[in-house]
Amino acid sequence: MRIIPLALVAATLFSGQGGAPDDSARLLVGAIDIHVHSDPDDRPRSIDAIDVAKLAHSRGMRAIVLKNHYEYTSGLAYIVGKQVPGIEVFGGVDLNLTVGGMNPAAIEYMAATTGGRGKLVWMSTFDAENQVRFSKENRPFVSVSKNGQLLPLTKDVIASIAKHGLVLATGHVSPDEGLMLVREARQQGIQHIVVTHAMNDPIRMTVPQMQEAAKMGALIEFVGGNIGDADGKARMDRFADAIKKIGPQFCILSSDLGQKGNPLPAEGFAAFISAMKAHGLTDQQIDQMARRNPAQLLGLSAP
Repeated sequence: MRIIPLALVAATLFSGQGGAPDDSARLLVGAIDIHVHSDPDDRPRSIDAIDVAKLAHSRGMRAIVLKNHYEYTSGLAYIVGKQVPGIEVFGGVDLNLTVGGMNPAAIEYMAATTGGRGKLVWMSTFDAENQVRFSKENRPFVSVSKNGQLLPLTKDVIASIAKHGLVLATGHVSPDEGLMLVREARQQGIQHIVVTHAMNDPIRMTVPQMQEAAKMGALIEFVGGNIGDADGKARMDRFADAIKKIGPQFCILSSDLGQKGNPLPAEGFAAFISAMKAHGLTDQQIDQMARRNPAQLLGLSAP
């Protein structure tokens, strides 16, 4: 049986034309994925951290960022990087309840972790107040604001991110909270900010809100996920339209993959890039969003 690469499937699905094999092979060369899930975790993942790095390296990728909602990946990234030479592996910390929520001490620990591979600080995701309310759950949550103002502890967290020159990612907060975080981060001197999958649930930023964040210096993240799901084509349409309105220079592409049952991160990332090309984004624009912007974010030299 002939196995057809997912990237070629994407090219066919979204453009009506098959892509050339050499096009598929070069999609990931030099690419950087800042949103990769893997084992070990508390939920089913399709691949472990070492194997996900090996897969990315085999496809010619330059770097990946390992993400876990509930524990640090900075130490894991250090170990994986030693096991898989030839690719940069980074991690971070997600400010959910397991690390104390809005907890500056969590950032201080990560910044001091062996190897210096911790780069991203995500505001709360699964435990974010916005996420819990969106999901209509009755459980504890992490707040970043009250009555339209950032909490003092949130500002302390931002100060710690600024102190160590880390990347602030907005997590699953509401659109208004995301804009408040970007504004405060810039005021405190943070140079690198990502609005986490801005168009996805439970954030759902509008194009004008994303444009506002971009004007303040944030990169707007678009994650491919499983482009073969029921909403895949419509989602790719929405993403491509938004990217063109915001400007690729202000956007970043990543996979947000590693979930059991979804494509492997590298495969899904290639399919996402292929779909964006099929929607009229040029090689130069893809290079900006999948290579240059994430390289700058992570403090790597320009490709």
